[in-house]
Amino acid sequence: MKVQDFMTPGPVCVAPEDMTASAARVLSRYNIGSVPVCAKGGKLCGLLTDRDIVLRCVAAGLPPEKTAVADIMTRRIVAAAPGDDAEEAAQRMALEQVRRLPVVEGGKLVGVLSLGDLTVNDRFRMEASDCLAEICTNLKKR
Repeated sequence: MKVQDFMTPGPVCVAPEDMTASAARVLSRYNIGSVPVCAKGGKLCGLLTDRDIVLRCVAAGLPPEKTAVADIMTRRIVAAAPGDDAEEAAQRMALEQVRRLPVVEGGKLVGVLSLGDLTVNDRFRMEASDCLAEICTNLKKR
């Protein structure tokens, strides 16, 4: 099965020039922990997580109302393509210790694959469980 069979298509995103306070409201409104950051034309340029906001903005003493998303977002992107094998994507999530993968086609964001998306299929429950265990184990080591 392919990533496109499980991903959430057309995810909400924010722009790099958006202010962090506005992006935080997007996270709250949609009850999500991260949001893709896309430039004009849908080109994925980063991810903004609730952790980025807390550690790189609030804890650093930067005003969220005046701090651009581009200044605090995570720039290293681990992504998948719609045609990638879903099992390999789950393994990549475990290896990279991420719970969500942006799905990119032709440089543009087309969806997001989360651990939750994979657990709806019995075939991938074990991979999703292994991925979460790997993330949690490595978090304890920090």
